[in-house]
Amino acid sequence: MSRIEMKTPIVEMDGDEMTRILWQLIKDELLTPFIDLKTEYYDLGLKNRDETNDRVTVDSAEATKRLGVAVKCATITPNAARVEEYKLKEMWKSPNGTIRAILDGTVFRTPISVKGITPNVRTWEKPITIARHAYGDVYKATEMKVPGPGKAYLLFEGEDGEVKKELIHDFKSAGILQGQHNLIPSIESFARSCFTYALDMKEDLWFAAKDTISKQYDHTFKDIFQEIFDAEYKAKFEEAGITYFYTLIDDAVARVMKGKGGFIWACKNYDGDVMSDMISSAAGSLAMMTSVLVSPAGIYEYEAAHGTVQRHYYKHLAGEETSTNSIATIFAWTGALRKRGELDNLPELSAFADRLEKASLSVIESGRMTKDLALLTELENPVVLNSQDFIKAIRAELEK
Repeated sequence: MSRIEMKTPIVEMDGDEMTRILWQLIKDELLTPFIDLKTEYYDLGLKNRDETNDRVTVDSAEATKRLGVAVKCATITPNAARVEEYKLKEMWKSPNGTIRAILDGTVFRTPISVKGITPNVRTWEKPITIARHAYGDVYKATEMKVPGPGKAYLLFEGEDGEVKKELIHDFKSAGILQGQHNLIPSIESFARSCFTYALDMKEDLWFAAKDTISKQYDHTFKDIFQEIFDAEYKAKFEEAGITYFYTLIDDAVARVMKGKGGFIWACKNYDGDVMSDMISSAAGSLAMMTSVLVSPAGIYEYEAAHGTVQRHYYKHLAGEETSTNSIATIFAWTGALRKRGELDNLPELSAFADRLEKASLSVIESGRMTKDLALLTELENPVVLNSQDFIKAIRAELEK
């Protein structure tokens, strides 16, 4: 068959470990046989990030701003053990955090529903979307180990000469420090992205933080959301028949566990990271969740919400068979291809993305799946496929 022609490249960000293996399999089996795939390639594997002093991460984000659509493989955020394992020059920061800081916007993550897998939370009838702020907080934090007794201060020196100084703590022993920040324009963009997405989806929007404890930091988020909602979106929400409300994050967690789903839950950066993992696990599997960063400038970056599947990678290196779920990575590609098709007026490219997603879910619903899903499914006698055979089964279904 003739392959679908693309007009504009997608920014392709390669990654690490088992997801890097799956990345190439997906391209070879599910994409290049059907599409004249055009990408601008950046290797975000940890070794290359180290060799380029992490410049490749910045370059990939700048390319995304230029081309408008990117797809990203899962990457390692190194800890001390990884620094030793890979002999790194330094403990590089999260590439996701770097990219999100450059692109701004909001990460929307939604579980992928499939017949035969019922959420662990019995009240959930529809998927819950996590809207995660994509800038600042712990991901842009500055940290310090305190060697011994002494005083730590929060200091701000304004360009006008104004100085603000607050005592953080009078240390009587060794300890640790962390300084976080955020930006008012970024919080405003986050709020507008969430309100716009809720109107597009026609779903209620929640926002949750901890303003009772964080009376400046979290309270600013709360105030900005309310001010923008009242001024710009309240009437639109009423017309659409949907609601917005703020609640404390601990109350939101309790409500989520009793809710029916079908709403959007907006969270600050770290909260969204944790809660999206909770939602995806309770809905089925970490590998069954879509994730897209949407910037205020209309830029899109699609990725899998899970990590690099380190344990399976070590088995792969040892020559052992793995059964790794590639659905989230496949859906990262389909999301990017669909959006590229929309932006370039290539309906056949968007239609291909739809068919690939349908083929992927059809394989699972036929009883053929990876081990993580076989342990969850209500289908009788599921067939467990290894990583490669699962992707090949999707290709066979796609070719139908």
